Amino acid sequence: MKVTVDGIEVEVPPGSNVLQACEAAGKEVPRFCYHERLSVAGNCRMCLVEIEKAPPKPFASCAYPAADGMVVHTDSPMVRAARRAVMEFLLINHPLDCPICDQGGECDLQDQAVGYGMDHSRYDENKRAVRDKDLGPLVKTVMTRCIHCTRCIRFSTEIAGVSELGATGRGENMEVGTYVEKALSSELSGNLIDICPVGALTSKPYAFVARPWELTKTDSVDVMDAVGAAIRVDTRGPEVLRILPRLNEDVNEEWLADKSRFALDGLRRRRLDHPWVRRGDKLIKASWTEAFDAIKTRLSGMDGSKIGAIAGDLCDVESMVALRDLMAALGSPNLDCRQDGAALDASRRDFYTFNTTIAGIEEADAVLMIGTNPRIEAPLINARLRKRWLQNQMPVALIGEPADLTYKVEMLENRTATLAAIAAGTHPFAAVLKAAKRPMLILGQAALARADGAAVLAQAWSLAAAYGMLSPEWHGFNVLHSAAARVGGMDIGFLPGASGSSVAEMLAGSVEALWLLGADEADLSKLPSTTFVIYQGHHGDRGAGRADVILPGCAYTEKDGTWVNTEGRVQRGQRAGDPPGQARDDWAILRAVSAALGKPLPYDSLAALRKSMEAKHPMLRDIDSLPRFGCADTTGPAANGQLSEMPFGVSISNYYMTDPISRASATMAACTEALSGHAMAAE
Repeated sequence: MKVTVDGIEVEVPPGSNVLQACEAAGKEVPRFCYHERLSVAGNCRMCLVEIEKAPPKPFASCAYPAADGMVVHTDSPMVRAARRAVMEFLLINHPLDCPICDQGGECDLQDQAVGYGMDHSRYDENKRAVRDKDLGPLVKTVMTRCIHCTRCIRFSTEIAGVSELGATGRGENMEVGTYVEKALSSELSGNLIDICPVGALTSKPYAFVARPWELTKTDSVDVMDAVGAAIRVDTRGPEVLRILPRLNEDVNEEWLADKSRFALDGLRRRRLDHPWVRRGDKLIKASWTEAFDAIKTRLSGMDGSKIGAIAGDLCDVESMVALRDLMAALGSPNLDCRQDGAALDASRRDFYTFNTTIAGIEEADAVLMIGTNPRIEAPLINARLRKRWLQNQMPVALIGEPADLTYKVEMLENRTATLAAIAAGTHPFAAVLKAAKRPMLILGQAALARADGAAVLAQAWSLAAAYGMLSPEWHGFNVLHSAAARVGGMDIGFLPGASGSSVAEMLAGSVEALWLLGADEADLSKLPSTTFVIYQGHHGDRGAGRADVILPGCAYTEKDGTWVNTEGRVQRGQRAGDPPGQARDDWAILRAVSAALGKPLPYDSLAALRKSMEAKHPMLRDIDSLPRFGCADTTGPAANGQLSEMPFGVSISNYYMTDPISRASATMAACTEALSGHAMAAE
């Protein structure tokens, strides 16, 4: 369809509205209620335009369909007068509290009032006031500012899938709230702050902390789960004050999960800012030289087969490469990045990645999940699954613990026999997969971190091959990770070498010295008391408590690093602030240790390290680029062992506390207390 907007002819697809046609012509139309990812409400009437050969009145462009040959005016005298009148009505009851409003400087109403507001008000009556609502520890409300755009209601219902917000009353008595006052239970509730066009919904932890023009803004990548959402880190001096989502259509669209947004206060608490060395039963603050000497004294002369290393869930690829190279120099084959012991097969990359891609979910027409709860393991992927389910009501089935995933899910019997029956074609859901043109399978970490994990992996792959999930045009086999470092560690081979020990074997005492690189999720209680433990990380968490030497590293906001998300997408995070005290970049610490041990690593700068790792692993060169691909070889992973009768469990017991940063966060602790019924995976 061809539409003329202010003399500019544009072509728009059928089904477009007039506002979209105006945007295609490069014309900015003010709006408050319209959002391109939400249904059309037509509440605010700010987007008025004039249309030729239509009744002589302004039209709400967001709710009026575009037609071929339509001529639209966005800045005629009628339009300007109508918009000014709408703005006057909006400001009738709006409080004059811009100087103390956290939305000040980022407020859509403030911006539009500059263009369409008056310098005085003709309204003499008392302004209405609305009681604030308690929506939990994350979202602060000042409901007197609300202009009833209903964006928050539509987001919670349509995107988050949690119908907890709504409107009561009519006209001047209308109020937005939760009907029965309660904390919001969605893992995406922080996005309400972003979409609110006024200051009615703001960040409770960020209240009265800073103004936007005070902050230094740094583009980075989120590591609180394995999705790799694009984020912006806002800092003032050395302190991270806010984390917001950036637009990335292929990964997170414009949304961000609550833990990624609000756990930032954990970056300030329980930090390691000095080296520590254990003397007797106590850890004593030490210098870097003393820490290196303690390591050298213990490792000198030790056989390499008695030294091991475990990489944690938040590690960047550079630090894992440096530790892998150091272990190789020491002659150690004992490496592992799978703290949970997941039976991941590294022989082919598509055996351990989310091959459909996150954006590719929108092409699927049937989904089978095994041992996973994407709502708490990857809320943004769950939101994408819900988006696709709303589009075509695709059948979704889950073999695992029952969970409310915000869309209709058929709960299959939670036993491995169900998986085998579907693979054999004797289960009713097999007919659903067979009828689908683009079915997909999602395999969670809880299904792999079991004694029969390798058998589950092989069975899931054979099921995918049997139902058309593995074709040259479509790759429907997906492993959903929950650790940001896992895929990167698999890519660089941070795994046991020939005759090398796994995490379980190292913790059982197969090594005499163990290097923990931010590894806090492994069960260190099994570790023999005689094992010499070096902990390198940024928080005084579980690993630091067991350490004999502590080397303070940087958190993800304090270093330039590379991470690979669950799809296999290589992403770069940027340094947004300086680490506290004497903490240093992890790769630099490892380079210094290697020199102290007399086995210096062959790089002295981050650029040299990246050049080395990209030469050995070419896939790390393609930053934020992930072409779609099918499956050319349907040969599956080796089926080691037999399936057990044990039901599938969950990999995350508490969404709000999964790593050292979130466990140190007071905000996440408040969420755990207020929302424990929804935070627990068993729910």
